[in-house]
Amino acid sequence: MKDVLIITNYYPPETGAASNRIFHLAEGLQKHSFSVSVITPLPNYPTGKIFNEYRGKFKHLSTEKSIKIFRLWVYASNSKNKLLRLFAMLSYSFSLVWFFLWNKIPETVIIQSPPLLVAFTSMLFLRSKKRKLILNVSDLWPLAGLELGALKKGVSYGILEKIERFNYKHANLVLGQSNEILSHIKTMIPQKDTFLYRNYPNFYPIKTPKKTKSSDKLTMVYAGLLGVAQGIYKLIQHLDYVNIEFHIYGNGAEQEKIKSFVNNNSNLPIFYHGELTRDKLHKALLQYDVTIIPLLNRIYGSVPSKIFEYARLGLPIIYFGGGEGEVIIKKHQLGWIAKAGNYNNLNNVITEVKSLNIDLELKQKNKKTALKSFDFNVQLKKLIENI
Repeated sequence: MKDVLIITNYYPPETGAASNRIFHLAEGLQKHSFSVSVITPLPNYPTGKIFNEYRGKFKHLSTEKSIKIFRLWVYASNSKNKLLRLFAMLSYSFSLVWFFLWNKIPETVIIQSPPLLVAFTSMLFLRSKKRKLILNVSDLWPLAGLELGALKKGVSYGILEKIERFNYKHANLVLGQSNEILSHIKTMIPQKDTFLYRNYPNFYPIKTPKKTKSSDKLTMVYAGLLGVAQGIYKLIQHLDYVNIEFHIYGNGAEQEKIKSFVNNNSNLPIFYHGELTRDKLHKALLQYDVTIIPLLNRIYGSVPSKIFEYARLGLPIIYFGGGEGEVIIKKHQLGWIAKAGNYNNLNNVITEVKSLNIDLELKQKNKKTALKSFDFNVQLKKLIENI
């Protein structure tokens, strides 16, 4: 049985795409006769506070589904203060170095990036001719930070670019969740071995119920992180509510602003339902006509994992984010495209969708497409051949 260590910033009981992605990878490898262990911080995402059952602990060791989980100390924060955010990332890096010094590290290590500094720490301290380092890149930092407006070009940005290059250079294999990510890496390190590893979900799809229409409006839902990148707060201010009911699930930095908008606009058909566990959320989503997947700005390399998850549930998608996500929606005929950042075009697309018949047959078609084209286990087997 081959030992594999996964180093990540997110892991259950934390919620969200990043946590789910790494959990499915760990579980999948374990089922294919790998002995998997995971290093992750004490759970704190997305609240920026250590979860109650882990508070007061410097570290926590558990075995979950035969996977050994090492949870290390971190200074938890989701503050907008850049120095506090930096210290939070560095605190986990310090914990990792301490762990590396006192524990035997397997020959195969999968390292999640971003965060860039956490990946850098792991690459720097674990380099060895005997060890295979696999870098799993889900977003392109610092480029994504620049496009989001969180970073500006200058000395600090230049340092981050050098760290990024160092990480790619010293990885034996780089996994990228989009073709854009792999193209970017190849421009920096042309000979680097890469592998397209999409964020496919791994759950048994629920039976799609027959819709009992309770409203003449199109029922549209968003479920996920309520962060700056998703732009839900701006979205709800620009939607034309003549044709839709809009339902929101999730948690994140914009949560309070969204709740305030909903409370102050009780005349509008917009509803915030809070955060649900993944299983409960999947059941809840099936009652809606369509889902929307927005990004505030088009981010090079980004492909929202919601595309694959919602398609597997059978939900038709209105995609409002640009980039490679548009290509996937069009190629697999999963829904409709609105021009990124163009809210007038988005409202026109919604009006068009409202005029169509969103029926069970369409949802079943999406589900069949997802089961055939976004198969987690097929992808995992190809990955195993490379590691």
